[in-house]
Amino acid sequence: MTLPNDAPLQKMQFYVTTAYACGYLPKKLAQSLIATPQNLVTGPVYSGLIQQGFRRSGKFAYRPHCEHCNACVSVRIPVNDFQPTRSQRRAFKQHSDLQVTILEAGYYEEHFALYQTYQQQRHQGTERLNDLEDEANQYQQFLCQSNVDSLMVEFRDAQGTLKMVSVIDMVMDGLSAVYTFYDTSEKASYGTHSILWQIEWAKQLELPYVYLGYWIADSQKMAYKQQFQPQEKLIEGEWTRNPPPATSPAP
Repeated sequence: MTLPNDAPLQKMQFYVTTAYACGYLPKKLAQSLIATPQNLVTGPVYSGLIQQGFRRSGKFAYRPHCEHCNACVSVRIPVNDFQPTRSQRRAFKQHSDLQVTILEAGYYEEHFALYQTYQQQRHQGTERLNDLEDEANQYQQFLCQSNVDSLMVEFRDAQGTLKMVSVIDMVMDGLSAVYTFYDTSEKASYGTHSILWQIEWAKQLELPYVYLGYWIADSQKMAYKQQFQPQEKLIEGEWTRNPPPATSPAP
């Protein structure tokens, strides 16, 4: 399978996976469209793919391709039009003293330790099926391996303690928020702060968008993405502003 009407992508081939359990909607089966070969999914190619609704997991570029479901909707924030809410401004100010360091994507023991703790807190009561070596390998494949321009952004407090890591892809028209994990032991708004920081960084880089991945109306895990407005959704191949711009009444 090839994607039509986009010459730079014509060397790519695409295949549909077999059905697997959906990670967001219970009792649903999902399928994905995978771009191959992986080594051709370089920065410029991925920039074209992300505009068509693809995302990256490790060296894999994919997008949902479910036979009977279209719940996954790609969303992005037009950074120059973004209007933070009062609570978002408060969250950004609350963590404004965090020290930021931008690193090349790679494996760092301290990052992995924070990731483990984050996963354990987020999945309390779930039996751990993998040993430490397996978890480390899965972590590296998921977040540390990439064929595109990927970065890891550290956020540390004044004492130098690691509080949050955001994995970000640089694409031609913006930043793509791949994954963020953080210290869940305290009452904080680290996730919100990360997105707001990425919006501000995109502005500084004069990039128009921050891509947030997929939003699913019936998934509580995805609800936070709708708090960042205005935003654009990829609907039937077209990026559409949400909410729609206000119109003046007819004279």
